[in-house]
Amino acid sequence: MATVPVFLIFAVAAFAQSVTGFGFALVAVPLLGSVIDPKAAVVTVGVVSLFLTTGTAMADHRHVRWTVALAFSGAALLGMPLGLLVLSEVSASTLTALIAVVVTGCAAIVWRGWQLEPTPLRVGAVGVLSGLLLTATGTYGPPLATAVRAFALEPRAFRATLAAVFTFSGALGVAGFFWSGEATRSTWQLCLVGGFASAIGGWTGSQVLSSLNGAHFRKIVLGALLLSAAVALARAVTTLL
Repeated sequence: MATVPVFLIFAVAAFAQSVTGFGFALVAVPLLGSVIDPKAAVVTVGVVSLFLTTGTAMADHRHVRWTVALAFSGAALLGMPLGLLVLSEVSASTLTALIAVVVTGCAAIVWRGWQLEPTPLRVGAVGVLSGLLLTATGTYGPPLATAVRAFALEPRAFRATLAAVFTFSGALGVAGFFWSGEATRSTWQLCLVGGFASAIGGWTGSQVLSSLNGAHFRKIVLGALLLSAAVALARAVTTLL
């Protein structure tokens, strides 16, 4: 097992997640897939991400906007069966290209500074999309990050609310890994390394978050989305070649 690269990848991904509230899977999965088996990467990231987001949601539970979190989570349940259908019918290269398109679109929205009115219809649409992307590709953070930003939450509330949504959805994903037998012994070994690294990266990110103002936070969110878009586009090009 490539312990050092795995450790570094998880630490960087957790730092990004802790500061911005999203991006853990988008950073970790493509990088891990280059040093370990891609399927193991998806499972490991899913398990470690659940612990990371649960810890964030518990630590910042006073900052969670529960009405927002429950609305997105409930809508995500409706999208998960659609994602399973896409997963069984669409090629891997098409799914990767879909991720690239979604993330790039989200980056454009943040860059332009658009403030969408968080109507019930829009909340439901984004929730369904996130559920679809979760079960189809394992990557569902950027649409939620863009939509939750429309509620104009301060940085800690933004991060905490996203963590609550990710915890609920991630628990369903991990349950699926157990049910399907994808969580093997080697996966748990990777999870131990990833969990330790994520704790360090997440703590470091929390320290940085406390010193941010709204303008700096927006720039970091945009930077994280652009990085995610670049990673997703690189994955799409690689799979299509």
